[in-house]
Order: sequence, then C-alpha cells, then structure tokens
Amino acid sequence: MARLLLVEDEPALARALAQGLREESYVVDVVANGAEALWAARGQLFDAMVLDVRIPEVDGCEVCRRLRAERSRLPILMLTACDATEDVVRGLDAGADDYVTKPFEFAELLARLRALVRRGSAGTNAELVVDDLRLDTAARRAIRRQTEIELTEKEYRILELLMRQVGTVIRRDRLTAALWDDEVGPESNALEVHIANLRRKIDAPFGSGMLQTRRGVGYVLVAEAG
Repeated sequence: MARLLLVEDEPALARALAQGLREESYVVDVVANGAEALWAARGQLFDAMVLDVRIPEVDGCEVCRRLRAERSRLPILMLTACDATEDVVRGLDAGADDYVTKPFEFAELLARLRALVRRGSAGTNAELVVDDLRLDTAARRAIRRQTEIELTEKEYRILELLMRQVGTVIRRDRLTAALWDDEVGPESNALEVHIANLRRKIDAPFGSGMLQTRRGVGYVLVAEAG
C-alpha cells in the first residue's frame, strides 16, 4: 500500500483529494504549508508527494529545491494553476518529477501518480542491510542469520524507517505520524507495544540489542559490528 504526502492549503481541495486517494487504497498524510511538508518528508517514509506550488511559508518550488539539495529521491508531482507556466518551469527546474494543472481530471492525477510510484520503487534500494539483519523491501521480508522474521504491517514500517536511518534517533512523534494519521492520540501506548513486539522478533532470539530506546526522545537502530 503506497503512502502519499499531500501538500495543499485549500481545505476543500485537500479534503476531496485525500478522500479520493484513500478510496484508491493510498495512505494519505495531509499538510497545508511548505514548512510542514519539509518536516514530514524528512522524517517519514513516503512513496510520492503531491505538492501544490502556491502554498504558505515555503512555496512548492522551494520545497522541491531543498529536498533535492538534501539528495532526497522522493517522487514529486506538482499541482499548478493552468495559466502559471512560470510555476511549471520553476518546479521542474527545482526537481519536481511531473505536474498537473488545475483544474484537472482525477483520473489523470491517478495515472501520473501510479507512474511516479512505480518509478520511485524501481529507483530505491531493494534490500536494506544492517549487520546480519536484511530487509527485502520488494518482497517486504525481514531476514536475520538466514531466519525469516514474520512482521506485521506496522512492525515492517517501523523497521524500514529505522533501517533507512540507521544510527539516527527517530523521535517518537515522527514514528507515530508515519504509522497513523490521527487516530492514535498522544496518550496511546500503541507505538511502544509495536516497538516491544519488534524488539522481541529481531533482537531477543539472536541475543542482540540493535533496537534501542532513547528515553524521552525516541528510538534508534544501531549496528553492532565493530
């Protein structure tokens, strides 16, 4: 199931697009300005971003430019007004992969998104490796010391995020945002339950402690070799 970041400051359009995309089985996170878009894109895993050009705080073109400067390969589909040719040029020059002009047919948006998600999947590493722990992202399989580890969807997504940022502490709020939209409140211990189950599967049987807690901050996956 692909996860999308939708960046749109017009509430009615954002709601309509999010609903339509969710009906097409996408997981959709919605933010309304460029600062939130950068925060979300840097801290979470998405398969593509749908990005309006004219958004508050940091405009869409600048969002693209900053992400590309940080070597982000996140596929970006830009939304622009039909008479704003300069926005299209600026967006593509800044690193956007494709664009659609408003008003647009939802079917066209879906077709372009499918192409971007396929292209993005083909361009990412199919296997993540940390010491003797391997994650096959194409088959969504975790293997350690030739033993396949059965993971739930949430456990898989936590592990993928941690393995892509090995050695970096991922804050609890960012992990929570990556796993749920808004249905899990700040008082929920759902994340801790998933972390405990994941640790029981990838660490306990192998006598290791790769998945570590940084109390009051978040979680980190560490390489044990050396």
